Amino acid sequence: MEKKTKYETLCIGGTQYKTTLTEKFKNRKNWEAPNIKMVKAYIPGNIPKIFVKEGQKVKEGTKLLILEAMKMKNIVEAPVSGVIKAIHVQEGIRVPKQHLLIEIE
Repeated sequence: MEKKTKYETLCIGGTQYKTTLTEKFKNRKNWEAPNIKMVKAYIPGNIPKIFVKEGQKVKEGTKLLILEAMKMKNIVEAPVSGVIKAIHVQEGIRVPKQHLLIEIE
């Protein structure tokens, strides 16, 4: 017996395509727009210095902390103006990529 291929519809940019989808594609995590008020680590590294405190008002571009990776000190700045709602790290700790560092409200 001949195995019949089951095609599924995939819509990209308004155009529909008939194709086969892998299990990995079917089970993928859907993309979500990042919340710019949640400041996350874009690389793994250490936190040697935090410049802000909870409840402090900040403007866009204010230095929040230093994220050190591979002997390079990366200054993390506030993406928006607001008030520091929560700081989820302490000085001297190591954080993985995408770790929530600071919440701004």
